[in-house]
Amino acid sequence: MGDDVGAVRSAVLTLQRTTGLPVVFGGALSGQDRLHITELVGNATDSLSGLVVRHGNGLGGKAMAMGRPAWVSNYPCSAAISHDYDKPVGREGLLSIVAVPIVVRRRCRGVLYGALREPLSLADRVMGAAVEAAREVEQDLAVQDRADEALARMRPGTSASRWEEVRAVHAELRALAEEVRDLPTRDRLREASLRLAAAGLDEPDGPRPVLSPRELDVLSYVAIGCTNAEAAERLGLLPETVKSYLRSAMRKLGSHTRLEAVTAARRAGLLP
Repeated sequence: MGDDVGAVRSAVLTLQRTTGLPVVFGGALSGQDRLHITELVGNATDSLSGLVVRHGNGLGGKAMAMGRPAWVSNYPCSAAISHDYDKPVGREGLLSIVAVPIVVRRRCRGVLYGALREPLSLADRVMGAAVEAAREVEQDLAVQDRADEALARMRPGTSASRWEEVRAVHAELRALAEEVRDLPTRDRLREASLRLAAAGLDEPDGPRPVLSPRELDVLSYVAIGCTNAEAAERLGLLPETVKSYLRSAMRKLGSHTRLEAVTAARRAGLLP
């Protein structure tokens, strides 16, 4: 849930910035049917902070159950939702509200809300921005899931016979990091790849060469036997761009061939 909370936090801030809505909030699911509202922007009270929304209940619970956006233009008078949360919503003075579920692999992972303190219909632009914010966080969470699955394939005390798998996972983590829009999540994936690269190695002699993220991305695929064209395809780059990054990495590593560059990077703890 920790990564989900961080992703929802980023989406709430994005939604507030793109729509200018006075109140934006959201939360991630804990368990299969309970949402904890943890992220709020523009709130005047603490009535919604920590609120637990159950599957099917209220506007957010309805969005969770349907797997698609739900909205009302006058919350306390709406006959389309249950009114389990009228008191906290009323204390905040919210009337027009949209709730957009965050759905990854057919499972709801959180809900984003945007609200007005007036009984007005939300503009199509606002609705579209709310859906777009949810879609972006869905993509980030899907990438995180793939990274977690890649790391789960590793076991403590990895044997030499599985070392190629370690290297493949390392390259996969590097590539996944580039797919994530959320910068803290991208940094976490890159850090995970660096820990994987350095695991079990002695401290390098002297200062460690400093490679750019993209230079290391390219080198990680070269290390598992990819050609420039194959690395380019996996990283979404042009072959000439891959060649340029590779030349730069080789220069920094004091190497004259691809194999020398990979060997030097491994000795420095930059590659597994």
